[in-house]
Amino acid sequence: MTSQQKFFLGVDGGGSKCRVLLTDEQGTALGEGISGPANPNQGLDLAINSILCATEQALKDAGLSSDHIDQLYAGVGLAGVNLPKYRRMLEQWDHPFAQMHITTDLEIACLGAHDGEDGAVIISGTGSVGMARVDGEQHAFGGYGFSVGDQGSGAWIGHQAVINSLLALDGLRPVSELVPRLLSHTQCTDAQQLAEKMANLPPSAYARLAPLVIEQAESQQDAIALDILMSAADYINQLSRKLLTYHPPRLAMIGGLATPLHPWLAEDVKPHIKAAIHSPEVGAILFVKQKNAISENL
Repeated sequence: MTSQQKFFLGVDGGGSKCRVLLTDEQGTALGEGISGPANPNQGLDLAINSILCATEQALKDAGLSSDHIDQLYAGVGLAGVNLPKYRRMLEQWDHPFAQMHITTDLEIACLGAHDGEDGAVIISGTGSVGMARVDGEQHAFGGYGFSVGDQGSGAWIGHQAVINSLLALDGLRPVSELVPRLLSHTQCTDAQQLAEKMANLPPSAYARLAPLVIEQAESQQDAIALDILMSAADYINQLSRKLLTYHPPRLAMIGGLATPLHPWLAEDVKPHIKAAIHSPEVGAILFVKQKNAISENL
């Protein structure tokens, strides 16, 4: 590796973690990195720090010093930048890369899932969002953030668990086994403690409760957990059907909730869900290579 080499960095930043992939010009993977949340909706400084920390890890993994950061052509796909306010904030960053091209985590997920070809993708991780890329047009739905959307996501499932547990503790719905398990998990003893502990926590904190809900639904047929998962699956069903109206060649579902939610999806939806060909980080590499090729031809 020489100091004149060009390297490509693919960044996939979500509400819980930031993953990066470092490759050479031929596409050979050289290093990887992972760090914390990188959704600017949760704080611009936090997102930037997560990107830089994961990048440092990838450089180290590749046997490169941090001095090589100005040789990186970065494709940065983040949750939250579908909202113009947060995209503008990130575009004002005086980044250290040779080039940086910004897009949504959704676009890089779609590019990776279908190897750069047309297709549709649903992300169900900390948040949720869906997009179809067909005949040069993009059709995106959701991705509005934890406070007003993200149905069918890990954060939404965890939030619903807290809301319904508080209702049960107030005697406004039947108590299920999920309620004492949630209290134990959060080290709380009553509704007041639970409300106080969970107030103002970030989406990632709620997303960490999702496995508990899924476990209760699968192994215990827990009434509250079942209601939550069926509602989550219903949203993913609706989103899938909407995306399929654009006739994408393939539909992939990715994210931490993709596998756990699949058994709960409707029978008319399940056959359409295919495995992603590549990761979103690879999609970010494809994205930045496209942008770099365009800039070189100008």
